[in-house]
Amino acid sequence: MAKTKRKKLIDKLDKLFSLYIRKREAINEIAECFTCGKQDHYKKLQCGHFQSRKHYATRWDEINCQVQCAGCNVFRYGEQYKFSVNLDAKYGQGTAEELHIKANQTVKYDNTDLELLITVYENKLKELN
Repeated sequence: MAKTKRKKLIDKLDKLFSLYIRKREAINEIAECFTCGKQDHYKKLQCGHFQSRKHYATRWDEINCQVQCAGCNVFRYGEQYKFSVNLDAKYGQGTAEELHIKANQTVKYDNTDLELLITVYENKLKELN
């Protein structure tokens, strides 16, 4: 039973976080792919992860996650090299390396942590609206 609740919390957090990442970059609901520059409605774009979502230490990291089109995020496997170059350009040299190191750290979220993050991103989304 606890696993089911945990999965539901993770799914809810993933959806809220993805929506936040896409909306925070949108101007008049149009956002730009971080790796190729394609512009589209934020609902048609995705939340791309520089370090894979399997790494909980960076799964909900706002720098690790940027807007990507499906072409870059899915069909070109995230364009990790371009992603890293653009991260360093936007946030400073060494950012990509720091995220790589952070991703390999062990982080465990309990249900309370997940619920808190859900509240954080619900509030951040309200601020954007």
